[in-house]
Amino acid sequence: MVFALAACGGDKPQNADNKENLEPIKIATKQMTEQYILGELLKALIEAKTDYTVEITKGIQGGTSNIQPAMESGEFDLYPEYTSTGWVVVLKHEKGSMADDEMFEALKKEYEEKFNMTWVSLYGFNNTYALVCRKDTAAQYNLKTTSEMAAVSENLVFGANPDYIERQDGYGILKETYGLNFKDIKDIDIGLKYQAMDSGDIDVTNGYTTDAQLSRDDVVVLEDDKHLQVNYFCSTVVRNETLEEYAGLEEVLELMEGLISDKEMATMNYAVEVDGKEEAEVAKAFLVSKGIIEE
Repeated sequence: MVFALAACGGDKPQNADNKENLEPIKIATKQMTEQYILGELLKALIEAKTDYTVEITKGIQGGTSNIQPAMESGEFDLYPEYTSTGWVVVLKHEKGSMADDEMFEALKKEYEEKFNMTWVSLYGFNNTYALVCRKDTAAQYNLKTTSEMAAVSENLVFGANPDYIERQDGYGILKETYGLNFKDIKDIDIGLKYQAMDSGDIDVTNGYTTDAQLSRDDVVVLEDDKHLQVNYFCSTVVRNETLEEYAGLEEVLELMEGLISDKEMATMNYAVEVDGKEEAEVAKAFLVSKGIIEE
């Protein structure tokens, strides 16, 4: 379907009756590099595949807590959201209360009923907590899983941002679940964790599975083999009124299904945060590389 639509650049879906009166489709994003890139991905995709224009509001303070009410009031038409965030923050359910596939179906049903909104396509990547160590450390102790690290944790130094160390649902539950007993634990500013690993000050840190630094070859993400962390799969939340007003929009958004791996999202984040590229440039290059849009 992706390549069929990509080849049909001249057959752009549009609302022929009132296209001239349609306002730009309004996208909101949260305050993080990943969201800025996703907003640009959606914009580039929509504008390449339709005759609609798109307007992005970047970095909404408060994230979901402020974007969701603005969606309900019609201030925004769509935004990238994470499954467990919608489940816990918006719907107020308990974290990890059901399997991912069941949760997504329940999530879609409740958003339809309560907010008249639709979740369209899972992008593929999962931005959740991860335990990360240097590649040489993993090789030295033959580490692939967090359970294997627990057996040698007394030889290793763990570093993390203070709030993660102090939170019971952060390091506390990680330590309890896996029986970790590190040689030392260091408070490290969230922006300096990977530098601390590079310098050898720490051996292990907490991260997110799409962190820019995880696109490097000298770090290893350990498998959460006891499935402690809940998953945060990304998708597009859209107002149903928007889908009705902008003919063909849902079909275009479905092109995001399974499009981005954890590694690919981390690589795009790295291109912006470390290489200094513009989010729009990175987003367009990714879609071109996938054969979805043309240069």
